[in-house]
Amino acid sequence: MRPILMKGHERPLTFLKYNRDGDLLFSCAKDHTPTVWYADNGDRLGTYRGHNGAVWSCDVSRHSTRLITGSADQTAKLWDVKTGKELFTFRFDAPARSVDFAIGDHLAVITTDSFMGNMPTAQVKRIAEDPQDQTEESALVISGITGRINRAVWGPGNRTIITAGEDATIRIWDSETGKLLKVSDKEEGHQKAISSLSKSLDWSHFLTGSLDKSAKLWDARTLTLIKTYVTERPVNAVDISPTLDHVVIGGGQDAMNVTMTDRRAGKFEAKFFHKILQEEIGGVKGHFGPINALAFNPDGRSFSSGGEDGYVRLHHFDPEYFNIKM
Repeated sequence: MRPILMKGHERPLTFLKYNRDGDLLFSCAKDHTPTVWYADNGDRLGTYRGHNGAVWSCDVSRHSTRLITGSADQTAKLWDVKTGKELFTFRFDAPARSVDFAIGDHLAVITTDSFMGNMPTAQVKRIAEDPQDQTEESALVISGITGRINRAVWGPGNRTIITAGEDATIRIWDSETGKLLKVSDKEEGHQKAISSLSKSLDWSHFLTGSLDKSAKLWDARTLTLIKTYVTERPVNAVDISPTLDHVVIGGGQDAMNVTMTDRRAGKFEAKFFHKILQEEIGGVKGHFGPINALAFNPDGRSFSSGGEDGYVRLHHFDPEYFNIKM
């Protein structure tokens, strides 16, 4: 399985997202410029220029017409995927971190960090069909969480919003009223900050990764803990295979601790676990620093990883991968 190395970012990767068809891969990094690539051969298609801060996350609409990005420059932006044109800017009084389109792409949830006395929020914005009609108004603002919200995503049927972040707690909120519905159990939940959250294809369950060196699989409706996957390193990124009972987990030390470790190059690996049996299946090494982003292609035949080293590595699975017997 020879990786395709994609070099387009000058700074560490923060997020990766495939479009629904799996032919495009969108990458975000600390270098201000989200980038789109062909997902089969890793050729760079283009960039989205307009942010002037690190871009923390992105999402793409179902028909690959709109891209939304959240940035440390205190804005979230809507873009025309095809032309790269900036369509609209949502301004906040704090960095915008997580962005996620609802089913139907008429709503988006955007999180803002705590900043200069402002508490973190998760805000729902209505997304207009015509960019001319777009407004900055929030349909809902969820607040009352201490500590950064690293991810906020829509729950099944857009009825709920799921948040997770620095306080190691997962919360499920009513997406219409903003009422808090469920909170993850302190004992069986994560013990340190939650860095990442990824939904299953049918939105019935989701996977969280934490600096406590574990990833956990949860029921998206009941917030029941289903499985736990234990690794040796803090987890920065997770994803669930759309076709097989596999999950992929990646991470590493914080950037400031990397130089203290051994000199073997490219030893940061994406580890694959059996989703049901919780056993490690294998790993893919290659990054020269912690892995910050992971994504399976929607067809399940390839995956990509984004590192602190500024590279995106695109891996097409060998035939053997599909016949792994546990």
